[in-house]
Amino acid sequence: MDMAHIHKKMKKGRPYYYVRETARVDGKPRVVNQVYLGSPERLLEMATFTGNIERLQVQEYGSLLLADLIEKEIGFAGIVDEVVGRDEKKTVPSIGEYFLYAVYNRMIDARSKRALPEWYKNTAIQHIRPVRAESLSSRHYWRMWERIDENGLRQVAEKLFSKLAAYRKISSECFLFDTTNYYTYMASDSESELARRGKNKEGKNWLRQVGVALLVSRDEKLPLYYQEYEGNRHDSKLFFNILDSVVAAMRNRVGTQAGLTIVLDKGMNSEDNMAILDSYNDIHFITTYSTYYAEELIQVKADRFRVVETEKNRRLAELGREDDRLSAWRTTGEYWGRKRTVVVTYNPLTATKQRYNFEKKLLRIQDSLFVMQDNVRRQKPHWRSKEQVQLRYEEVCAQLHLPDDLYTVELSQDQTRLHMNFRKNHYRINRYIDRFGKNILITDNMDWPTDDIVRASLDRYIVEEAFRQSKDDDLVSLMPLRHWTDSKIRCHILTCIVALAYLRILQIRLAEAGVAITASKAMDSMRTLHSCLVWQPRKRNPQRLIEEPDKLQAQILKAFGLKIKGGVLQDA
Repeated sequence: MDMAHIHKKMKKGRPYYYVRETARVDGKPRVVNQVYLGSPERLLEMATFTGNIERLQVQEYGSLLLADLIEKEIGFAGIVDEVVGRDEKKTVPSIGEYFLYAVYNRMIDARSKRALPEWYKNTAIQHIRPVRAESLSSRHYWRMWERIDENGLRQVAEKLFSKLAAYRKISSECFLFDTTNYYTYMASDSESELARRGKNKEGKNWLRQVGVALLVSRDEKLPLYYQEYEGNRHDSKLFFNILDSVVAAMRNRVGTQAGLTIVLDKGMNSEDNMAILDSYNDIHFITTYSTYYAEELIQVKADRFRVVETEKNRRLAELGREDDRLSAWRTTGEYWGRKRTVVVTYNPLTATKQRYNFEKKLLRIQDSLFVMQDNVRRQKPHWRSKEQVQLRYEEVCAQLHLPDDLYTVELSQDQTRLHMNFRKNHYRINRYIDRFGKNILITDNMDWPTDDIVRASLDRYIVEEAFRQSKDDDLVSLMPLRHWTDSKIRCHILTCIVALAYLRILQIRLAEAGVAITASKAMDSMRTLHSCLVWQPRKRNPQRLIEEPDKLQAQILKAFGLKIKGGVLQDA
């Protein structure tokens, strides 16, 4: 019979423990005996009643181990200390280590700086990277983060991205660029150049916000440049100011070879920005273009579109859904003073969703118009002026983000009263519907095949996915910003960008080992891999045992060349 071991089962998100004994039956390992122990709290209670164990402490282990394995390969803490300097006489963590402990937390279970000491007390941090948890208080963070300025943070980021590019041998010649914003609960009278009110992507326009621009490599999906900026600055103006830095980052990561391409959203388009891009001989672009400014491209007949070769289209064909596949047609045109390649794509699935939402909004406008007509007929106060009624109709359309020409509203005044009639403008409605599911792409890559242009544009989801991860409540959780000075906001953003990069490296390592799961799922799984500190009579130091990993946890550990045997972590 094999040795007994502790086995964990997850029920409704909580771990429960068993003692299992296994033996080979007919040549195969079988569980021959199993005794239920209970929850971690029950194990602690049981420990006080045994003559062989005085105390037992269960700690979160697996997720922190993963984070530390990535850090050992990259060395972010050392990069910070190289830039800022480290006082060897100090007994508290270095500035780099303060950043690193915040990164670990952002990778696993994002908490405020005030909650960090308590969070770390329940983890195996002392075994993985020893630190006094009390020294990780918010007060210490504010004091230590004061020692690095904006220029220092730029140097740290540059060294980190260079190391990431060398570590993964960035081969991508295509880069993806986008921006987003993060709201904060900062009071209006708090001094801040970064936190400004603007159009918030979560719809919280009344809150102050900070913008972040991000550059990601297309193939490796690694962040390679970022820039925080004022929350009220327009994307195109920001891009104009940082364009030289973005191009330098692309060249530094790959080299000065010809043919680098940046994929942009239409928010970056402006005459000035395109003129600068045209001035770079080695930089090309693919950008989207508003359908409102190119109706002649939208009205092209469906028989001119051809199916695009994409992975999703292949899956749809296998499912017998050929009519749902993305298609495109290609032409050329003069934009921003030069001849460009133009590709118009059509997605039937997107068109159907947009048509459904549009019909609901049209009904809401119609309902509002009936109410307005009744108010005019009854000559209610404030409903007797043409100008006021017309303005209220326009406000209804604006709230629904629809143009005000989809209905024709007729207002006439005689000697006694105001009259109102309305009807659908079917011509304008049909022209509006023609845009559904369509997207316009413009590029100066004149020799690229249409399929390559479309696929590169579609891959912009990679940077959008990074932004979604940064807004996740558990992992990274850059938002809401709970820092009240610009210097701390910048430190917090760098911490979150590093966490994003480390999570991406984790996913790359797992994929290379054939473990096809997201970094989020890997962290979620490894959070339930605990270590136990066992105090025995007449022994001064406790013994650390790691619980038996489940199948997925064992695969994750194997991807890093590790395994757990007899409660001990060792090389696989």
